[in-house]
Amino acid sequence: MNDSIDTISVPKDRLTWSLFLLRAGVFIVMLMWALDKFVNPAHGAAVFENFYSIGGLGTTTFYIIGAFQIVLLAAFVAGVMKTWSYGAILLFHAVSTFSSYNQYLDAFNNLLFFAAWPMLAACAAIFLLRDFDTRFTLGKSAS
Repeated sequence: MNDSIDTISVPKDRLTWSLFLLRAGVFIVMLMWALDKFVNPAHGAAVFENFYSIGGLGTTTFYIIGAFQIVLLAAFVAGVMKTWSYGAILLFHAVSTFSSYNQYLDAFNNLLFFAAWPMLAACAAIFLLRDFDTRFTLGKSAS
């Protein structure tokens, strides 16, 4: 029996639905984080100060950051410029995940922070398989 990954055939329908569901799930979470910058900019300021050591940013700054995130998320969910939009989502979520290292050290008082790891894995999977993520996208299809 040959266990080589090169001989495995994945049904296209299952693959495209799986990638779409991962993309939709990541989009929903990140959209809430982006909208939070408009609904509660003080929360965004606290996050930037506590996790990134960047303080003193005003409300307007968070509106700009939130608007940028929404534009990026629109490209991501639409499957446009996949290398850049999927890559940026992966990078931003990786920074967010790794900047929370203190919370992982006190695991049982910060259990919700661990949800960042499977989402980071989803972001990485979507990025690595971006050429096959074709369901409900406006970007190029895999050849």
